[in-house]
Amino acid sequence: MVYLVGLLSLVFLVLAILVLTRLTSVLKGVNGDTPTQESEGASVSNRVNGLLFLVFFVVGAGAAAWSFIHASQFFLPEASSPHGRHTDNLFWLTMSVITIAFVVTNALLFYFAFKYQYRKNHKATYYPENHKLELIWTVIPAVVMALLVFTGWRAWRDITKEAPENALAIEIVGKQFNWEMRYPGVDNDKLGNYNYKLIDAANSLGIDLEDESSFDDVTVSNEMHIPVNRPVLLKIRAKDVLHSVFIPHMRVKMDAVPGMPTRFWFVADKTTEQMRNETGNQNFKYEIACTEVCGQGHFSMRTTLIVEDEDSYNKWMAEQKPWLTKNPEYLARVPEKLKAKAAKYAPADAAAPADSTAAPVEEGVGATTSASLR
Repeated sequence: MVYLVGLLSLVFLVLAILVLTRLTSVLKGVNGDTPTQESEGASVSNRVNGLLFLVFFVVGAGAAAWSFIHASQFFLPEASSPHGRHTDNLFWLTMSVITIAFVVTNALLFYFAFKYQYRKNHKATYYPENHKLELIWTVIPAVVMALLVFTGWRAWRDITKEAPENALAIEIVGKQFNWEMRYPGVDNDKLGNYNYKLIDAANSLGIDLEDESSFDDVTVSNEMHIPVNRPVLLKIRAKDVLHSVFIPHMRVKMDAVPGMPTRFWFVADKTTEQMRNETGNQNFKYEIACTEVCGQGHFSMRTTLIVEDEDSYNKWMAEQKPWLTKNPEYLARVPEKLKAKAAKYAPADAAAPADSTAAPVEEGVGATTSASLR
């Protein structure tokens, strides 16, 4: 790689010297220092250069077209969400406008270089100003750009606004180097509060047990399950550095910023099984990846997204145990007035062994934390 960079640097240096040499010759000709015999040579050189401009444009356009056609086999399949397909339509609309403008302007640029090459006794026409032309090439691009920006803003507004009332809220938290998810339990279908001050080795998400909605919350880290054709609201946050939630087949991408919760809602309308049939790949999996370089283990920060029918999702959800059930020792941190409700998920007898030696410490920590939150 170093040798390649060195070789390219040498080539560019030689080209720069040639350009400077040629420029010096041209300036001498302008100042009348060059013999008139060179005019014929300059004319031949300009014809060759003008022809090369056309050849370069045709070959470059052909190479660009081939590159696009060749790369199309690696494009993602049709988006698996309505907003994803809308986003793709906007992308291709923008690419079409940009490509047309690029091809037209460069075609004219290279054609004019050929058409208006140096000719003996040919004088160029100079327009000091043309307000009408300037107005045209300013207003038209401005209007087109404004329309593209407005349509893009509307698409962004739609997926960051309040989610529908029937949306399934899932909290996804990024940390070096994995994702953790928290689901509302089957009893109240509502996520409980969290507080970063409550984070410890077991309570890695800072679940706030002073909120009774937290009692049946479920945490998972190996994969995310969502039902098909139901709005899903992702509540996104990060514990350490900047991460980014990216679900390519859904066209979902949102930064996970420490100290600044973000959100994104979408509807997946193709199950994992449907995508396997459409793609012909029985090993197909939706993936959630991180697209912000977050450290040495960034490459491994990914998890699987499983989109399934409502019955399958409900069955999977019923098999999950609430976080409090798996950590009954945290019953000591539940306020006295709510312990009767929490006991449904963490019976007191299950928590007793862990609390027998650590109860005073746990209660003291819980009391201090609760007081600080008030």
